[in-house]
Amino acid sequence: MLGEFDFDVIWRSLPYLFKQGMTFTLTITFTAMGAGIVLGTLLAMMRLSSFKPLAMIAGGYVNLIRSLPLVLVIFWFYFLVPWIGQWITGAERPVLVGPYLSSFITFTLFEAAFYCEIMRAGIQSIPRGQVAAGYALGLNYWQTMGTIVLPQAFRNMLPVLLTQTIILFQDTSLVYVLSISDFLGAAAKIAQRDSRLVEMYLFAALVYFVLSYTASHYVKRLQARLAIVR
Repeated sequence: MLGEFDFDVIWRSLPYLFKQGMTFTLTITFTAMGAGIVLGTLLAMMRLSSFKPLAMIAGGYVNLIRSLPLVLVIFWFYFLVPWIGQWITGAERPVLVGPYLSSFITFTLFEAAFYCEIMRAGIQSIPRGQVAAGYALGLNYWQTMGTIVLPQAFRNMLPVLLTQTIILFQDTSLVYVLSISDFLGAAAKIAQRDSRLVEMYLFAALVYFVLSYTASHYVKRLQARLAIVR
């Protein structure tokens, strides 16, 4: 079986796989990570707010998103949002969103729900006495959160945030359903074109494994270093 394995098709495809496929995969990963952490932090602060309606809205959003499959959210956004946009704007045709913008927005909104719970746990891990100390110094709620609580919470949750980002990196392969040429999508196109499904899918799995395992290893080392500092 190994004798029939075509290594040459992998070698010929490397520039396309990594220049176009992996570039898009990493772009959507880091974009969704950055925007998701920002939005997730805001959601976490809303969930911890003493203003109950605000906390209920954030909690409802997080619970809804976390209860849905990501691929279903991708389909919903891609197919339903154009019709919703038409209804809101009164346009004659559905508002074009496109697969690329849909994927970026969907992953940001979806991951924000998970980053929210991570940051909420990080905020709650900070002793309440530090919040009281901030108020005693004359800081308001937002100043206390921005200068005292959030920096410590982010540091405490950094390994978990990075672990969630690794999961996000793996989940980006779902944009394949929108016919986007991410790394997996690029590998699938070559596999279909050259009738080399075994070679391309095995290589794609190997790349995902190596990158995810390596990142997980460094996250564990970071977690150990942070534990020593504490």
